[in-house]
Amino acid sequence: MSKFIFVTGGVVSSLGKGLAAASIGKLLEKRGLSVAMIKCDPYLNVDPGTMSPFQHGEVYVTDDGAETDLDLGHYERFTNSPISKDSNITTGKIYYSVITKERRGDYLGKTVQIIPHITDEIKQSIRKVPKVHSVDVTIVEIGGTVGDIESLPFLEAIRQMRWELGEQYALNIHVTLLPFIKAAGEQKTKPTQHSVRELREIGIQPDILLCRTERHITKEQRDKIALFCNVDKEAVVEAADVKYIYEVPLYFKKEGLDDLILKKLHIKKEDKELIDWENDVVKRVKKPAKEVKISVVGKYIALPDAYKSIYEALVHGGIANNARVIINRVDSEDIEKGKNIKKFLGNSNGILIPGGFGDRGIEGKIKAAQYAREEGIPYFGICLGMQIAVIEFARHICKMEGANSTEFDKDTKYPIISLLEEQKQVVDAGATMRLGAYACKLIKKSKSFTAYKKENISERHRHRYEFNNKYKKVMEKKGIIVTGVHTQRKLVEILEVKRHPWFVACQFHPEFKSKPDKVHPLFKDFIAAALCVK
Repeated sequence: MSKFIFVTGGVVSSLGKGLAAASIGKLLEKRGLSVAMIKCDPYLNVDPGTMSPFQHGEVYVTDDGAETDLDLGHYERFTNSPISKDSNITTGKIYYSVITKERRGDYLGKTVQIIPHITDEIKQSIRKVPKVHSVDVTIVEIGGTVGDIESLPFLEAIRQMRWELGEQYALNIHVTLLPFIKAAGEQKTKPTQHSVRELREIGIQPDILLCRTERHITKEQRDKIALFCNVDKEAVVEAADVKYIYEVPLYFKKEGLDDLILKKLHIKKEDKELIDWENDVVKRVKKPAKEVKISVVGKYIALPDAYKSIYEALVHGGIANNARVIINRVDSEDIEKGKNIKKFLGNSNGILIPGGFGDRGIEGKIKAAQYAREEGIPYFGICLGMQIAVIEFARHICKMEGANSTEFDKDTKYPIISLLEEQKQVVDAGATMRLGAYACKLIKKSKSFTAYKKENISERHRHRYEFNNKYKKVMEKKGIIVTGVHTQRKLVEILEVKRHPWFVACQFHPEFKSKPDKVHPLFKDFIAAALCVK
């Protein structure tokens, strides 16, 4: 039977529970345990697919087409955990399931209540993952902050699970904050004490405290926290700020967190160091031999989490090339306003245009794609970034004045990008796009094939509009090469521009499959091409 680790957070949000959970997963895998990871989100949306990136950050897509929380990206980057639609549980999903059962008559004669029906549904959803994948340990992150009314059903569910499973099979880890008050010159433990007290009031006693801090914790502070929070002294674990997120597993290892977890779960496994992770990832991030500047031209630049996987995949590309990637975040609306484009892109070694929706900032992105093509700067277009490249090429090389996507101009004379027939009938917005993994076949004489080193690949999608094959021949005559196709439906997946150092645009999202120790081939080759630009 799988053992469970429940990760909660207190004091404030954005403490890094997702990174902490992913790092714990990394440590346990290194000790020879198989791990599954789950994120419980307390919002009422069924999934984040209809949320603005400014509200929620990026939407992370799984192979099976689930639109999920960005923390699942951390899970996949750090671990080999099986990630699917079942790995992200939301309040919306839980209530939808319970109400569906009620309407169907499953609860006939009963009053449907938060306890036991909602909490039972949560427990059933959590237990489903290790049952399907047969893992040793299941790590469950509870979103939100202790004290939030939205997360109470999830906290009650894990309280019940700990009681039902017993202490050898369930462990509570609480991530908290030790703020440093500059005016007083002191690091304060009181917020942590209050957070733990609130957790204990609802019946959950944390076994381990991960204390986020800017400064090292003194022995006196550890003793005080242990005394007032009713935990072992060794279970007060320092989680100090680090410069690079990939240092976190090493820090936790140094603190002995993996030994502590195995001890409390009564698991005996040989100790192993993270030598490969330290040498192949952390050292290369901290002390690279080279440097390269990549401009990311987007429309959600104001919120870093909106392009979280993009930024991390660029870092991975740097790791693979032993280079530091300096990311120049450019708001496409600034370019659109007619300002000097060289001011924003002039010192770029490479230009990347990521995905997005809506017409805001589109003309600025088109100008950026044109600049990259004309100046011979390596260009990487992803999802909308591919569509932008096609529109730009159609307008300026194929002389199709006003060419556009029907997403932005329904009456355009040249609908280079348009909806598939089945999408024209879609009414609901949620989970109705082309989502998840699709097969793609590459042509051998292409930069894409050079990167992947194989003909048949599979990549994840999240989009509604497609390249219009009606314009394929005319664009190929002018210098576009279609290098990747979903053969079953003849959909264009990758295209390149002839006689350009490196101009690759793909309809899918390669960033979702990149890891720091297993970089995605397109990001690896994009950074390699950018390093050649003087």
